[in-house]
Amino acid sequence: MTSAARSLPPWLALSTGPAPTVVNGRACRTRAAFFEEVARALRLPDYFGHNWDALTDSLRDAGAVALVVEHAEELLSAEPPEQLALLLAVLADAAEAGLTVTLHTDPAHEAPLRARVTAALS
Repeated sequence: MTSAARSLPPWLALSTGPAPTVVNGRACRTRAAFFEEVARALRLPDYFGHNWDALTDSLRDAGAVALVVEHAEELLSAEPPEQLALLLAVLADAAEAGLTVTLHTDPAHEAPLRARVTAALS
């Protein structure tokens, strides 16, 4: 058996997809802070408009992006719930261009995060 034919151990993954872009939810409690963090993480140009329309355009242009939001329980937590709904709508639109999103949290915050996201999607 050649080394290429051996299976990988269960803890190891091999991927040919886009490397994940990580955004820290703790740094994204407000809309303004979110735009700063996402501009940094996605390396958006200086002329990025820091608004939902500019983010929509940037994500459409980016193509296949794997976005991971760590500490997602804090994402836009200082904003009205409508802002999370707008963000999810922008992300859903960008999914058509290849965006995937993982909201990562710890087990203690999973149920409240799931409730916030479900409410924002309805």
